[in-house]
Amino acid sequence: MNYGADSVEETVAFNDRLAALQSSLPAIETQPPEVTRAARMEEGGIFPPPVFLPQARWLEIPSRGGGLRVRVLPPKGEAKGAYLHFHGGGWTIGAADGQDTLLEAIAELTGLCAVSVEYRLAPEHPYPAGPDDCEDAALWLLDAGAAELGVPTRFAVGGESAGGHLSVVTLLRLRDRHGITGAFAAANLVFGAFDLTGTPSRLHWDDSRPLVLTNSAMTWFSDCFLPGMSDTDRRDPDISPLYADLRGMPPALFTIGTADPLLDDSLFMAARWQAAGNTAELRVYEEGCHAFTAFPLEVAQLANQAQLAFLRDAFT
Repeated sequence: MNYGADSVEETVAFNDRLAALQSSLPAIETQPPEVTRAARMEEGGIFPPPVFLPQARWLEIPSRGGGLRVRVLPPKGEAKGAYLHFHGGGWTIGAADGQDTLLEAIAELTGLCAVSVEYRLAPEHPYPAGPDDCEDAALWLLDAGAAELGVPTRFAVGGESAGGHLSVVTLLRLRDRHGITGAFAAANLVFGAFDLTGTPSRLHWDDSRPLVLTNSAMTWFSDCFLPGMSDTDRRDPDISPLYADLRGMPPALFTIGTADPLLDDSLFMAARWQAAGNTAELRVYEEGCHAFTAFPLEVAQLANQAQLAFLRDAFT
């Protein structure tokens, strides 16, 4: 997506600072996940520190793993439906309460009640624990969740990075395991990982320039999530949805930056989504790094506004 030269210059300068900062810190794959998790929740690490909003509440819902929690952020007015959200973090770090301000903005500016899932994390809980939790959360929302939340039965789904992956896996499981299609009106897929064996943009990434994510980090995340699995195993559509039959999927918005190792994941998936007969909108942001939407940049504002408009338009 084209935007002003000043915005591109701002993004390039930010990337230079970020790469220098990240190079001075231990690589994520060199320390235990619990260390990174604690740092993210306490001070943010390379990200802005999280803000925990008092109006957010936890709700425990039924699941096969037991004790599954979702974090609920309703709009101030009457809700128009619900946005089922899966957080990022490589299936290994991150938390449902790590992006309250993002979910608050979605709730207020779309009228959707944001429901973020605290799915189980690897390596303590490898595949299929996390996807199972996301599937169970979706089934709860479609069955009893809307009534429990007090919202109309109008739903969208989405997430960032691993959350984008889990969104697609959940939609495919609903279709293939439960015969459910059309329940979600929109899929907001933000720099998702869709081929866990690695697309060319990831495999050719220069790890000497870390911009949030590197190929080495992605390999570590995948190994935590999928211990001992071969590439053949990892091409199972339940693991790498790029290889799935994608018929019957909802309209999707794919958001990605050109300075992201997962660039090809979105390029390839958007093409396959559309080729399967679905509506796909692809927005590519020049020099956007992985997770660029979390930073105070003009390009992030543009991308976030486009996501809000996409979610609003899904219900008009």
